[in-house]
Amino acid sequence: MTGRVIKLISNKWTVEAEGRLYECSSIGKFKYLKVTPIVGDLVEFDASNNLITRILPRKNELIRPPVANVDQAIILTSCKQPEFSSNLLDKMLVIIEYNNIKPIICFTKYDLLDNTKRIDEVISYYKKIGYKVFINKNTDEIKNALKDKVSVLTGQTGVGKSSLLNKLRADLNLPTGEISKALGRGRHTTRHVELLKISDGLVADTPGFSQLDFIGMDKKDIKDNFIEFYQNQDKCKYQDCIHIKEDGCYVKSLVKEGKIMSTRYENYKRFIEQINEKKR
Repeated sequence: MTGRVIKLISNKWTVEAEGRLYECSSIGKFKYLKVTPIVGDLVEFDASNNLITRILPRKNELIRPPVANVDQAIILTSCKQPEFSSNLLDKMLVIIEYNNIKPIICFTKYDLLDNTKRIDEVISYYKKIGYKVFINKNTDEIKNALKDKVSVLTGQTGVGKSSLLNKLRADLNLPTGEISKALGRGRHTTRHVELLKISDGLVADTPGFSQLDFIGMDKKDIKDNFIEFYQNQDKCKYQDCIHIKEDGCYVKSLVKEGKIMSTRYENYKRFIEQINEKKR
Protein backbone atom coordinates (compact mmCIF):
# COMPACT_ATOMS: atom_id res chain seq x y z
CA MET A 1 0.00 0.00 0.00
CA THR A 2 0.97 3.65 -0.41
CA GLY A 3 0.45 6.21 2.34
CA ARG A 4 1.85 9.32 3.97
CA VAL A 5 3.87 9.46 7.19
CA ILE A 6 1.98 11.81 9.51
CA LYS A 7 3.84 11.25 12.80
CA LEU A 8 7.16 9.93 14.08
CA ILE A 9 7.79 9.06 17.73
CA SER A 10 10.63 6.83 18.97
CA ASN A 11 11.24 5.00 15.67
CA LYS A 12 7.53 4.34 15.16
CA TRP A 13 6.06 5.89 12.03
CA THR A 14 2.31 6.53 11.84
CA VAL A 15 1.24 6.14 8.21
CA GLU A 16 -2.17 7.26 6.92
CA ALA A 17 -3.58 5.38 3.94
CA GLU A 18 -7.15 5.15 2.65
CA GLY A 19 -8.54 6.79 5.79
CA ARG A 20 -6.78 4.40 8.21
CA LEU A 21 -3.75 4.81 10.46
CA TYR A 22 -0.96 2.22 10.65
CA GLU A 23 1.83 2.29 13.23
CA CYS A 24 4.84 1.04 11.29
CA SER A 25 8.48 0.10 11.62
CA SER A 26 10.95 0.40 8.73
CA ILE A 27 13.08 -2.21 7.00
CA GLY A 28 16.74 -2.60 7.95
CA LYS A 29 18.14 -1.63 4.56
CA PHE A 30 17.28 2.04 5.24
CA LYS A 31 20.14 2.11 7.79
CA TYR A 32 22.51 0.70 5.18
CA LEU A 33 21.34 3.31 2.67
CA LYS A 34 21.63 6.02 5.37
CA VAL A 35 18.09 7.22 4.81
CA THR A 36 15.07 7.23 7.08
CA PRO A 37 11.40 8.02 6.56
CA ILE A 38 10.38 11.45 7.90
CA VAL A 39 7.04 13.12 8.44
CA GLY A 40 5.47 14.08 5.12
CA ASP A 41 7.07 11.23 3.19
CA LEU A 42 4.97 9.23 0.77
CA VAL A 43 5.88 5.60 1.40
CA GLU A 44 5.07 2.09 0.30
CA PHE A 45 4.40 -0.26 3.20
CA ASP A 46 3.33 -3.82 3.94
CA ALA A 47 0.01 -3.39 5.77
CA SER A 48 -0.01 -6.99 7.02
CA ASN A 49 3.31 -6.55 8.84
CA ASN A 50 3.11 -2.74 9.38
CA LEU A 51 6.49 -2.33 7.70
CA ILE A 52 7.64 0.57 5.53
CA THR A 53 9.46 -0.86 2.52
CA ARG A 54 10.12 2.14 0.26
CA ILE A 55 10.33 5.92 0.47
CA LEU A 56 8.96 7.56 -2.68
CA PRO A 57 10.92 10.47 -4.23
CA ARG A 58 10.60 13.74 -2.30
CA LYS A 59 9.78 17.03 -3.99
CA ASN A 60 11.55 18.88 -1.15
CA GLU A 61 12.87 18.34 2.35
CA LEU A 62 13.68 20.42 5.41
CA ILE A 63 16.47 19.26 7.72
CA ARG A 64 15.32 21.17 10.78
CA PRO A 65 12.45 20.60 11.29
CA PRO A 66 12.65 17.20 9.51
CA VAL A 67 9.66 17.19 7.18
CA ALA A 68 9.22 16.40 3.47
CA ASN A 69 6.91 17.21 0.55
CA VAL A 70 5.86 20.59 1.93
CA ASP A 71 3.79 23.06 -0.12
CA GLN A 72 4.32 26.06 2.14
CA ALA A 73 5.90 27.14 5.40
CA ILE A 74 4.13 29.41 7.86
CA ILE A 75 6.92 31.30 9.63
CA LEU A 76 5.73 32.47 13.02
CA THR A 77 7.69 35.45 14.28
CA SER A 78 6.97 37.06 17.63
CA CYS A 79 6.44 40.80 18.06
CA LYS A 80 7.24 40.57 21.77
CA GLN A 81 8.21 37.90 24.35
CA PRO A 82 10.44 36.82 22.65
CA GLU A 83 11.34 40.12 21.00
CA PHE A 84 11.05 40.44 17.22
CA SER A 85 14.22 39.31 15.41
CA SER A 86 14.57 40.44 11.80
CA ASN A 87 17.74 38.33 11.58
CA LEU A 88 15.91 35.11 12.45
CA LEU A 89 12.99 35.93 10.15
CA ASP A 90 15.27 36.65 7.19
CA LYS A 91 17.31 33.51 7.86
CA MET A 92 14.18 31.35 7.86
CA LEU A 93 12.94 33.04 4.67
CA VAL A 94 16.23 32.38 2.85
CA ILE A 95 16.40 28.72 3.93
CA ILE A 96 12.75 28.05 3.06
CA GLU A 97 13.03 29.79 -0.34
CA TYR A 98 16.21 27.77 -1.05
CA ASN A 99 14.28 24.55 -0.41
CA ASN A 100 11.62 25.51 -3.00
CA ILE A 101 8.91 25.97 -0.40
CA LYS A 102 6.53 28.93 -0.43
CA PRO A 103 6.98 31.03 2.74
CA ILE A 104 4.12 32.80 4.52
CA ILE A 105 4.86 35.14 7.45
CA CYS A 106 2.64 35.25 10.53
CA PHE A 107 3.34 37.79 13.28
CA THR A 108 2.30 36.63 16.75
CA LYS A 109 1.71 38.56 20.01
CA TYR A 110 0.91 41.75 18.10
CA ASP A 111 -1.62 42.60 20.83
CA LEU A 112 1.20 42.81 23.42
CA LEU A 113 2.80 45.82 21.71
CA ASP A 114 2.41 49.26 23.30
CA ASN A 115 3.44 50.89 20.02
CA THR A 116 2.90 49.03 16.74
CA LYS A 117 4.63 51.53 14.43
CA ARG A 118 7.86 49.58 13.93
CA ILE A 119 6.14 46.23 13.34
CA ASP A 120 3.59 47.85 11.03
CA GLU A 121 6.46 49.21 8.92
CA VAL A 122 8.07 45.76 8.82
CA ILE A 123 4.77 44.12 7.82
CA SER A 124 4.25 46.72 5.08
CA TYR A 125 7.75 46.14 3.66
CA TYR A 126 7.49 42.34 3.50
CA LYS A 127 4.11 42.64 1.80
CA LYS A 128 5.59 45.11 -0.69
CA ILE A 129 8.36 42.72 -1.75
CA GLY A 130 5.84 39.94 -2.38
CA TYR A 131 5.31 37.92 0.80
CA LYS A 132 1.92 36.96 2.15
CA VAL A 133 1.80 38.28 5.73
CA PHE A 134 -0.75 37.63 8.49
CA ILE A 135 -1.20 38.64 12.12
CA ASN A 136 -2.13 35.62 14.24
CA LYS A 137 -5.59 37.01 15.05
CA ASN A 138 -6.48 36.71 11.32
CA THR A 139 -7.52 33.08 11.84
CA ASP A 140 -10.02 32.95 8.95
CA GLU A 141 -7.39 34.16 6.47
CA ILE A 142 -4.85 31.67 7.84
CA LYS A 143 -7.38 28.81 7.53
CA ASN A 144 -7.99 29.74 3.90
CA ALA A 145 -4.25 29.68 3.24
CA LEU A 146 -3.99 26.16 4.72
CA LYS A 147 -6.76 24.62 2.62
CA ASP A 148 -5.63 21.67 0.44
CA LYS A 149 -1.95 22.29 1.31
CA VAL A 150 0.75 20.51 3.28
CA SER A 151 2.11 23.27 5.49
CA VAL A 152 4.87 23.42 8.06
CA LEU A 153 4.41 25.74 11.01
CA THR A 154 7.79 26.88 12.23
CA GLY A 155 9.49 29.50 14.38
CA GLN A 156 11.63 29.90 17.46
CA THR A 157 10.65 28.40 20.81
CA GLY A 158 7.96 30.39 22.59
CA VAL A 159 6.68 32.15 19.48
CA GLY A 160 3.17 30.74 19.92
CA LYS A 161 2.88 27.85 17.47
CA SER A 162 0.80 25.64 19.75
CA SER A 163 -1.40 28.59 20.76
CA LEU A 164 -2.15 29.37 17.12
CA LEU A 165 -2.93 25.73 16.33
CA ASN A 166 -5.37 25.64 19.27
CA LYS A 167 -7.13 28.69 17.78
CA LEU A 168 -7.29 27.08 14.36
CA ARG A 169 -8.64 23.78 15.72
CA ALA A 170 -10.15 24.06 19.18
CA ASP A 171 -10.25 20.32 19.92
CA LEU A 172 -6.43 19.95 19.77
CA ASN A 173 -5.80 21.28 23.29
CA LEU A 174 -2.04 21.35 22.67
CA PRO A 175 0.06 22.32 25.73
CA THR A 176 1.55 25.80 25.66
CA GLY A 177 4.58 27.07 27.58
CA GLU A 178 5.42 30.25 29.43
CA ILE A 179 8.24 32.57 28.43
CA SER A 180 11.32 32.41 30.65
CA LYS A 181 12.00 35.92 31.97
CA ALA A 182 15.67 35.08 32.48
CA LEU A 183 16.23 33.76 28.95
CA GLY A 184 13.63 35.78 27.05
CA ARG A 185 12.39 32.70 25.21
CA GLY A 186 9.89 29.92 25.68
CA ARG A 187 10.11 26.35 26.85
CA HIS A 188 9.69 23.55 24.32
CA THR A 189 6.11 22.26 24.33
CA THR A 190 6.17 20.32 21.04
CA ARG A 191 8.36 17.21 21.29
CA HIS A 192 7.90 15.65 17.87
CA VAL A 193 6.89 16.47 14.32
CA GLU A 194 3.31 15.58 13.42
CA LEU A 195 0.93 16.40 10.56
CA LEU A 196 -2.40 17.64 11.90
CA LYS A 197 -5.62 17.92 9.89
CA ILE A 198 -6.66 21.58 9.91
CA SER A 199 -9.00 23.42 7.52
CA ASP A 200 -8.94 20.69 4.84
CA GLY A 201 -5.15 20.69 4.85
CA LEU A 202 -2.26 19.08 6.73
CA VAL A 203 -0.15 21.18 9.08
CA ALA A 204 3.15 20.06 10.60
CA ASP A 205 3.51 21.22 14.20
CA THR A 206 7.26 21.16 14.84
CA PRO A 207 9.56 21.48 17.86
CA GLY A 208 10.81 25.06 18.31
CA PHE A 209 14.42 25.90 17.61
CA SER A 210 16.87 28.67 18.39
CA GLN A 211 19.57 27.94 15.79
CA LEU A 212 19.50 27.56 12.03
CA ASP A 213 22.24 26.77 9.57
CA PHE A 214 22.68 27.37 5.85
CA ILE A 215 23.18 23.67 5.08
CA GLY A 216 24.53 23.11 1.57
CA MET A 217 24.23 26.80 0.64
CA ASP A 218 26.85 29.15 -0.82
CA LYS A 219 26.99 32.94 -1.27
CA LYS A 220 25.04 32.81 -4.54
CA ASP A 221 22.27 30.84 -2.84
CA ILE A 222 22.02 33.50 -0.13
CA LYS A 223 21.96 36.29 -2.72
CA ASP A 224 19.39 34.63 -4.98
CA ASN A 225 16.96 33.97 -2.13
CA PHE A 226 16.70 37.59 -1.02
CA ILE A 227 13.87 38.16 -3.45
CA GLU A 228 14.21 41.93 -3.87
CA PHE A 229 17.94 41.50 -4.52
CA TYR A 230 17.27 38.80 -7.12
CA GLN A 231 14.68 40.97 -8.87
CA ASN A 232 17.20 43.82 -9.28
CA GLN A 233 20.52 42.02 -9.79
CA ASP A 234 20.47 42.42 -13.58
CA LYS A 235 20.74 46.20 -13.06
CA CYS A 236 24.09 45.89 -11.26
CA LYS A 237 27.31 46.71 -13.14
CA TYR A 238 28.64 43.15 -12.74
CA GLN A 239 26.63 39.98 -13.41
CA ASP A 240 28.20 38.21 -10.43
CA CYS A 241 27.75 41.18 -8.08
CA ILE A 242 27.52 40.10 -4.42
CA HIS A 243 26.19 43.56 -3.43
CA ILE A 244 28.84 44.28 -0.81
CA LYS A 245 32.13 45.78 -2.08
CA GLU A 246 31.44 46.16 -5.81
CA ASP A 247 31.09 49.54 -7.49
CA GLY A 248 28.05 50.15 -9.68
CA CYS A 249 25.87 47.97 -7.43
CA TYR A 250 22.20 48.81 -8.02
CA VAL A 251 21.07 46.89 -4.91
CA LYS A 252 23.28 49.05 -2.68
CA SER A 253 21.84 52.18 -4.30
CA LEU A 254 18.33 50.95 -3.42
CA VAL A 255 19.42 50.45 0.19
CA LYS A 256 20.87 53.98 0.27
CA GLU A 257 17.60 55.39 -1.13
CA GLY A 258 15.58 53.52 1.51
CA LYS A 259 13.83 51.33 -1.07
CA ILE A 260 15.40 48.19 0.43
CA MET A 261 15.01 47.95 4.20
CA SER A 262 18.36 48.53 5.90
CA THR A 263 17.85 45.66 8.37
CA ARG A 264 17.38 43.27 5.45
CA TYR A 265 20.65 44.41 3.91
CA GLU A 266 22.54 44.20 7.24
CA ASN A 267 21.20 40.68 7.77
CA TYR A 268 22.25 39.77 4.23
CA LYS A 269 25.84 40.93 4.91
CA ARG A 270 25.92 38.88 8.13
CA PHE A 271 24.75 35.77 6.26
CA ILE A 272 27.41 36.23 3.58
CA GLU A 273 30.05 36.61 6.31
CA GLN A 274 28.82 33.38 7.94
CA ILE A 275 29.32 31.58 4.62
CA ASN A 276 32.83 33.10 4.31
CA GLU A 277 33.69 31.98 7.85
CA LYS A 278 32.61 28.43 7.03
CA LYS A 279 34.93 28.40 4.03
CA ARG A 280 37.82 29.68 6.15
